[in-house]
Amino acid sequence: MKKYLFTPGPVPVPSEVLIEMAKPIIHHRTAEFESIFAEVREGLKYVYETEQEVFILAASGTGAMEASVANTLSRGDKALVVNGGKFGERWGKICRAYGVEVEELMVEWGKEVDPADIEKALQADPLISAVLVQASETSTGVKHPTKEIAEITGKRDDVILIVDGITGVGVFPLPFDKWGIDVLVGGSQKAFMLPPGLSFAAMSDKAWKFYEKSNLPKFYFDFKTALKNAEKNTTTFTPAVTLIIGLAAVLRRFMAEGRENMHARHAKLALATREAMRAIGVEPFVQDTPSTALTTVIAPPEIGAGKVIASLRDDYGITVAGGQDQAKGKIFRISHIGDIDKTDILSIVAAIESVLDGLGYDFNFGAATKKAAKILSED
Repeated sequence: MKKYLFTPGPVPVPSEVLIEMAKPIIHHRTAEFESIFAEVREGLKYVYETEQEVFILAASGTGAMEASVANTLSRGDKALVVNGGKFGERWGKICRAYGVEVEELMVEWGKEVDPADIEKALQADPLISAVLVQASETSTGVKHPTKEIAEITGKRDDVILIVDGITGVGVFPLPFDKWGIDVLVGGSQKAFMLPPGLSFAAMSDKAWKFYEKSNLPKFYFDFKTALKNAEKNTTTFTPAVTLIIGLAAVLRRFMAEGRENMHARHAKLALATREAMRAIGVEPFVQDTPSTALTTVIAPPEIGAGKVIASLRDDYGITVAGGQDQAKGKIFRISHIGDIDKTDILSIVAAIESVLDGLGYDFNFGAATKKAAKILSED
């Protein structure tokens, strides 16, 4: 049975990128690799919309999340963490592991954080020196208001904004310099269409001032050392050579497509999926501010998400993600990132209809596929 991957990481990798990564390995201390690295540096700046360096780490996205804390904060600092899902929760765990005091702003799963609550928290406690948030909370499918939060932190010289953009960068606009984000994290196995193993991070000028005061331990993930090496088109330690070669191929594809077209592509795939589900009475988990990286769907309660996920996998070779913690068994998550196009969306929507019909769900069979096809065919 052919396998189809619709999880929000790992994601399908384009065939031309796989071919590039299948070529014989090259040494990283050579002019050939330096040329590739220079190309990748510029491509990442294009995607991030920044003049700052975008660091490439041989780690999953969590590595860049940890590095962003270690390079900016100090033991005893206080961080305001937006916790509206598993990855907001992870920000808190990372901070606590480094001795950073955490104030959690709890947000209902499926809802965006209210920027006014962040403003209130900062006004109430002048000791808070960082706000940590997800641009796209992958566990719920929520898009948090990064721009509005950046406007709040941008008015304060003593507070930085650290953003997990792992399922946001390359999916929807997150202009690093224009919005005044201080640290922005990305990951290879998301919109960058690569296997897991790379993560990315950019630092603002304000974040670099925090670096100079930071006393948290850092060696492998020391951004200042990484910057010195990046400016010479090399890395401090042995890089993930094959993945960086693949990244160069992906960035060429991105630059040919254009940022705005990339964002529009994800938005259309997401809209088609959400509206297709609504057409058969299956509601998205996120109503107001969905991320365009994925669609989270509430399974019919009488069936449950587990049966839908299992049937998609066993009968159609399709892998989707389930819910976590309080959403486990209630939702399933359909990714729009990676090498996924209109045909893929039509395929999974049709498969979901077939699965639901087989599980006894009563609906207008074919309505979802028809709705998705109509949206995807529009200019």
